Amino acid sequence: MKLFIMQSDCPRLFLALWPDDGMREALVRVSQSLQALGCKAVEPENFHVTLVFLGHVNSVSEGFIKQGIAEIAAEPFMLTFDQLSYWPRAKVICLTCQQPAQQVVMLAAALNSVVTRCGLSTDTRPYVPHVTLSKQAQYLPDIVFEPVIWHARSFCLVESVRVKDSVCYEVVQEWPFCGNAP
Repeated sequence: MKLFIMQSDCPRLFLALWPDDGMREALVRVSQSLQALGCKAVEPENFHVTLVFLGHVNSVSEGFIKQGIAEIAAEPFMLTFDQLSYWPRAKVICLTCQQPAQQVVMLAAALNSVVTRCGLSTDTRPYVPHVTLSKQAQYLPDIVFEPVIWHARSFCLVESVRVKDSVCYEVVQEWPFCGNAP
């Protein structure tokens, strides 16, 4: 049964890990190295790690998704973003993990399962945790940077809001992980 009615006037949503201020500062340092080489930076307030992209979702479907998500229990974990990757098709430069934590892969799979049970089609490619730092990139610059350690203690439902010629991301709801922080 399809619950989702895709309408462009519905909010455009995704599930993500959201950085705290310290994490955002670490990401800004790497981003500034790219900017110094002429790369177009993503706004620091938009840094995140997408877990599942939802697209345009009406309020009824959003409610069903939130209900399903409330049943997910996850422990805090760490991600080490230790390499830059260039994705030529999307023309983006991302921070990625040489060895992603299994917990993030399992969390993304659990969230994806909730979303698909609600009738939404999601990306079927293997999950790759990443933080987009630069858009409209033409190549991967050679920079040296300190690995960025992300302490994941919660995940969020985020709305992509169009503002003039740009977008900004706004947290709609946050779900903290259970257990002690890493």
